[in-house]
Amino acid sequence: MFEPPQLTLLTHPGILWERAIAQTRSAIASGALRSVPTERGFIHDEGVQFLVRVLTNLIRKDAATQAQITAETTTGKSFNPFLPYEDDLFVVDVSPTHVCLLNKFNVADHHLLVITRAFEEQESWLTFNDFAALWACLAEFDGLAFYNGGKTAGASQRHKHLQLVPFPLVPESRLPIACLLSSATLTPPNNVPGLPFLHAFAPLDPSWARSPAKAADLTLSCYNRLFQSLGWQPSTGNTPMQSGAYNLLMTRDWMLVVPRSRESTHNISVNSLGFAGALLVRSEAELNLLTKIRPMNLLRQVAFPLS
Repeated sequence: MFEPPQLTLLTHPGILWERAIAQTRSAIASGALRSVPTERGFIHDEGVQFLVRVLTNLIRKDAATQAQITAETTTGKSFNPFLPYEDDLFVVDVSPTHVCLLNKFNVADHHLLVITRAFEEQESWLTFNDFAALWACLAEFDGLAFYNGGKTAGASQRHKHLQLVPFPLVPESRLPIACLLSSATLTPPNNVPGLPFLHAFAPLDPSWARSPAKAADLTLSCYNRLFQSLGWQPSTGNTPMQSGAYNLLMTRDWMLVVPRSRESTHNISVNSLGFAGALLVRSEAELNLLTKIRPMNLLRQVAFPLS
C-alpha cells in the first residue's frame, strides 16, 4: 500500500479561490496589483487557434524593471521581490515550504504564484514539496500550472516560483493546444503529434487532487520519467540544478515538458504560456511580424528540433 511522505498543508479546502478573489479586490484598491492592459487577438496556425495578447501600456512594468536594475546596481545585490513579499499580494499559506501570492503584473485575471518561503534557485529541479503545494492549489480550482525553468525559458526572477492561471484562458477555449492533446502517444517517445519541436507528454489522474501528498509523489516520478525520455539526467539529491532550461505545463489531467534553446526569437519572448498557445507581443509591429512568421514557427525556433 502506498504511504505518502509526511506533508502538512496549511491551507484549508475551499478557501483558496475565495481568498484569491477577495485579495484581488483589495490589492487593486491599494495599488499593489498592477494589471498590464492588453488587446486580444487570434492567429490560426497548424490546427491551433493561438491567443495573442498585445501589450498596450508597459509604463508601470518597465518602470518597475528599471527600479530593480537601479537597486541591484546601487547595492551590488540581486533584488528579490519575494523576500519579503508584499503583504497586499498574499493569498494563503499553502504548506510549511510554500505560500501563494497574486502576480503583481498580471495579464490574465487571478494569476497566482506559488513560491518557496526560503530562497531556492529557479534553475533547480522541482521537488516533492513543489508538486505538493501545486496539487493543493489545483485541488481548489481547475487551471493551468506552469514553470519557467530558467531565464532562457522565460523566468524573470531567480527565486523559485510556480504559476497558476484558471481555466478558461479565453471564453472560446479552456486552452488553445487542447485540440492537439487527444492524439498524444502515451508510450515513449511520449509525443503530441501536432507539436513540431522536442517535448515529452504524459497523462495524469485528476483524482490525485484528493491527496496532494500522494499526487506529489506520483507526479515527481512522472516528471523524472519525462526528462529521462528526453535524455536528461533527472533530479537527484546530488544534482539539484537542472540539466538545461525548459518549460513545464501541467493540469489535473496531463504534464508537458519542452526543453528550450533560447528565450526569444525575432525579439519576441516566449515563456510556458506560449507552448499552451498563448503568446504575448509588445506592439502592433510585433503582432504583424508574428502573423508573418507564424506562431508554430516561433515555438520551433525557441525550442529544439525533433530528432
